[in-house]
Amino acid sequence: MITLASDFGEPYPAAMKGVLLSRTDAQLVDVAHNLPRQEPRTAAFWLRETLPWFPPAVHLAVIDPGVGTDRAALVVRAGESALVGPDNGVLMPAARELGEPEVFAIDPHHGEFPATGGEGSTFDGRDVFAPAVAAVHETGVDELEGLGWLSALDDPEELRFPEPDLRGREASGEVLVTDRFGNAITNIPGSLLEDRFGDEVAVNGTAVPAERSYAGVEPGHRLVTVGSHGNVELAVNVGRGDDAFGVGVGSDVTISF
Repeated sequence: MITLASDFGEPYPAAMKGVLLSRTDAQLVDVAHNLPRQEPRTAAFWLRETLPWFPPAVHLAVIDPGVGTDRAALVVRAGESALVGPDNGVLMPAARELGEPEVFAIDPHHGEFPATGGEGSTFDGRDVFAPAVAAVHETGVDELEGLGWLSALDDPEELRFPEPDLRGREASGEVLVTDRFGNAITNIPGSLLEDRFGDEVAVNGTAVPAERSYAGVEPGHRLVTVGSHGNVELAVNVGRGDDAFGVGVGSDVTISF
């Protein structure tokens, strides 16, 4: 299995699929191609939350504002899977969830690299990452050392999400991402709400009910809950939490009990 994720929209993913289908008969699964453009941190969050649910696979992720620069191109072995993409940190949170990451740099100029013959320096998804993914899939994740165009890399770009500040009856953090429903997902652990569902908590100084599900309040009303990712999220039943709470990615959030 090969999964694909990008911020490309359409039709660019089709070119990557064309390269893959010409070199492997692997099952291709789209994760998403509408990830926020040029935002590796947001993409890293969603990859971390999504990829561990797959069986062993080779995961292609291209969110690459540094395309055409000297940033490295990576293959990361993690557990029984591999991740392929740019060296901007986007792969690393998911890789750590899948296993102990082993990082390799791709040399697309190596004589053995399975180049596509594509021209230009703006579409590494097609010309570097897709052929690398096909080769990794066909070679096997356990046999990466046999690919001459890969070399071990000890210092990849890291991307780690900020830790919340937990002090007694107060937790301070920030909004990591917002989803398409407008739910504002924070870095505050949902375990802090476990004994407080049905009660009110203060969000940035304003009382809001803590509920197990959106339906715990009437439509249009605000709430705090715990999402499938295990973090506290600010939400509205049948509405947008980011608008109602006046927050966006990076906004400070303090919850008091």
